[in-house]
Amino acid sequence: MVAGTIDGFRLDGQMAVVTGASRGLGEGCAVALAGAGADVALVGRSRDDLQAVAKTIEDLGRAAHVLAVDVTETDKLATALADLPPFQIFVNNAGTNKPQPFLEVDTETFDHVMDLNLRAAFFAAQAAARLMVRNGQAGSIINMSSQAGHRALRDRSVYSTSKFAIEGLTKAMAYELAAQNIRVNAVAPTFVETPMTQAGLAQKDFRDYVEGKIRLPRLGQIDDVAAAVLFLASPASSMITGTSLLVDGGWTIH
Repeated sequence: MVAGTIDGFRLDGQMAVVTGASRGLGEGCAVALAGAGADVALVGRSRDDLQAVAKTIEDLGRAAHVLAVDVTETDKLATALADLPPFQIFVNNAGTNKPQPFLEVDTETFDHVMDLNLRAAFFAAQAAARLMVRNGQAGSIINMSSQAGHRALRDRSVYSTSKFAIEGLTKAMAYELAAQNIRVNAVAPTFVETPMTQAGLAQKDFRDYVEGKIRLPRLGQIDDVAAAVLFLASPASSMITGTSLLVDGGWTIH
């Protein structure tokens, strides 16, 4: 297949792993990868929710593996990943947010957000990369960042801290893993309508704020982010590493 052609976006014969795959962006990315021909391993805490996503993937004619693991339990995750068939794609998606004004941030909130968004993401990516190197295969690791890793956002100092760190981690990983032909990139979405953002976007003042910042005349959708992940996972992006693909509708251009 030739990068840049439609076939360059196919993932036939490949295996992908998606963390935080039980709903929202993770579910959307997993289904998109399966739609392009990949088998998919789904990582999350709720086995029932993962099995529902697995059914969707199997209906597409692809194999699905369910890993009911909390990614903050890094040793358990590494063991579960090692039991999978060799995979070439790792979508490091699991994350959380708890908005608070900077002056009101408490240590419990800070530790909770950083533990999942940074610590767990770091060691999940490390475990995936170690397996790719051990198996002697090329790979694509995609870290889920945010426009909050590029711009300050209201009441999101902890979240922004975690995502700025993910942007730096992406570049550091890309630099160190390039010799093993493992590409590492980030996807940085704006506010997307997902279960995690539903409550905030239901508030008129917040929705007006978001819609006023996004230059395109609509909010982001899960499919917008999944398409970016699919591109970075595919042979079409085979010369791209160490970059962050903003899916922000123009938020960060002004």
